[in-house]
Amino acid sequence: MTRVIHTGDTHVGYQQYNVPDRRADFLDAFRQVIADAVEDDVDAVVHAGDLFHDRRPTLTDIMGTLDVLETLSDAGIPFLAVVGNHEAKRDAQWLDLYESLGLATRLGGDPTVIGDTAFYGLDFVPRSQRDDLDYDFAPHDADAAALVTHGLFQPFDYGDWDAAEILTEASVDFDAMLLGDNHDPGKQRVDDAWVTYCGSTERASASEREDRGYNIVTFDDEVRITRRGLDTREFVFVDVELGPEEGVERVRSRVGQHDLEEAVVVVSIDGDGEPVTPASVESFALERGALVARVTDHREIAVEEGETEVSFADPDDAVTERVRDLGLSEAARDIDETIRASKVADANVKDEVERRVRELVDEGADAFGTAAEASDGETDGATESDDPSVDVDEAAGADDSTAAAETPRKSTGDGEDGEAQTDGQASVEEFL
Repeated sequence: MTRVIHTGDTHVGYQQYNVPDRRADFLDAFRQVIADAVEDDVDAVVHAGDLFHDRRPTLTDIMGTLDVLETLSDAGIPFLAVVGNHEAKRDAQWLDLYESLGLATRLGGDPTVIGDTAFYGLDFVPRSQRDDLDYDFAPHDADAAALVTHGLFQPFDYGDWDAAEILTEASVDFDAMLLGDNHDPGKQRVDDAWVTYCGSTERASASEREDRGYNIVTFDDEVRITRRGLDTREFVFVDVELGPEEGVERVRSRVGQHDLEEAVVVVSIDGDGEPVTPASVESFALERGALVARVTDHREIAVEEGETEVSFADPDDAVTERVRDLGLSEAARDIDETIRASKVADANVKDEVERRVRELVDEGADAFGTAAEASDGETDGATESDDPSVDVDEAAGADDSTAAAETPRKSTGDGEDGEAQTDGQASVEEFL
């Protein structure tokens, strides 16, 4: 018998709502998973991708994750993982760093046998590269086999990658597919195999209302999948249906019925009634101890001419979604990330962008491929402001077209370890 924790989409480093406490929450949730693994003495922890929220985590995020993985290693429990779309880089992956330190195993086309079960890995692969995959895996002599991979798979909602096709074409008979990318947990039977999502360990968007957790998967005479919850930060969801002549006081009254201390408060307004200024409700919640408050008014209300106060549910998400809609090439998105989201000091951004452009030109025309060949976006869900409970972005970083290793395992230098000065939130390449 083999018993493992199946987790994923930990998104360490995500500073949701631009609030540092939320960044810490994502690491804390991952730490809880590992603590449970040690307490329960499972045979392994299997991570199905998106360990980090993006491909340029800060040194704090890298070291925090290192500390968590050392706890698992000290207990003698292996950490098996694949690369997700959010964290994928063009050469060596962050997972390779932890593997070089003896803290992780990056799964691929060769079996990693734990107990009597063989585990294989398939990193995230963009849609444009999936037709070339041959799903050729090395044989094993274990009693059971599982494929760990990252993507949106049919027969689940939003699926664009057929799990049945993989199971049919694979050279190994899999008893289970342990999946990441969709933040909602679920399981379905496909032919003779279980196909299951573990869900995310923290709420990466307001649409993820269900409690967060992970799977416990037992391989014995059959595959058994159970759920276990995590103690994450409280989200208070307040849905208000306004009647005629009702307005902000009614919304405040509904919000005030809840314990808001240190909670993320998400207010949704529908119905009729008077216009409601989101900022007035948000400030009301913050005064009562909320960590974050966001208000979305779904009504279509005519606004009188004059000054208008605008409140965004999440400005970062709005900008990210707009960039996604532009259909930029991978090269353009890389430069946009350098300007908007990297930790390069403002005074050095111009030089850093110039350096990146020169490197991309040296890489050749492929670096400036069309948007269809690049990512569809970098948000969780259909869009992170609409239904971020699932991931549909096709982040660049999976260059090979074999099941054994969809993103290169050895570094040839991607230009991120140059001489640009930082504000103290540098990537680890600058320290190696």
